Amino acid sequence: MDLAQPSRVGPLLRKWRQRRRLSQLDLANRADTSARHLSYMENGRARPSRAMLLRLSAALDVPLRERNTLLLAADYAPAYRESSLDDSYMASIRSALETMLTAHEPYPAVVVDRLWNVLLGNRAMGILMDGIPPHLLEPQPNVFRLALHPDGLAGRLANLGEVRELFLERLSRQVNATGDAELQALHEEVSRYPALDDVHDNSSRHQPSPIQVPLRIRTPFGELAMFSTMATFGAPADVTLSELAIELFYPLDDFTANALRVMPLDGG
Repeated sequence: MDLAQPSRVGPLLRKWRQRRRLSQLDLANRADTSARHLSYMENGRARPSRAMLLRLSAALDVPLRERNTLLLAADYAPAYRESSLDDSYMASIRSALETMLTAHEPYPAVVVDRLWNVLLGNRAMGILMDGIPPHLLEPQPNVFRLALHPDGLAGRLANLGEVRELFLERLSRQVNATGDAELQALHEEVSRYPALDDVHDNSSRHQPSPIQVPLRIRTPFGELAMFSTMATFGAPADVTLSELAIELFYPLDDFTANALRVMPLDGG
């Protein structure tokens, strides 16, 4: 790397440090270096070693995808492989995911990528996907489009206003934490969806719940109330794996639990 040329990695390091609201001294202490050396790296006066970049990335909790971007900006090879879930290399991971999804039936469960695109789902997801038009399912269903688009679940949510506020806040936090341009574009898109009339929003009339904003979905079987938990893989060494999340839905009340046990798994 020619230090006479403007540094590409320095501004990226500074951007991540500022996104994490750390001073140069704070980050230097976390990464076991000096504030002066960090300043030189950010200003392009010193070239960070590959090991230093990885140490700084870890201290800043930079996603693996963006750690590769930092390395490339400093003319180093990426450190993390990015695989398709269909690759033989990922066969054990896909098998584990499919086992988890099937074991969770009759409750819905889904695997999503960093952009909340649905990669895998169990049969019980048909309860949520029933009646969703093709244009929201192709080329891939997206959780935020499915939930907030007027042609999606929005028309069936009994507490749409609460869900919309929660989802947009969640997505905004992700954008701020990652700086991901594609997530930002998704946030801008779903924020523009027209808000449906809240004539059916009767969230204020529901009994208090330990979950602040459950999903309350009107179905021919009655109103179902569900909450979800998210699971991720520990210590991932692959970009794709680091970005996978499993969302598991659970019934919030006895009526929903009983209904899910007797409803057809395909939602029909």
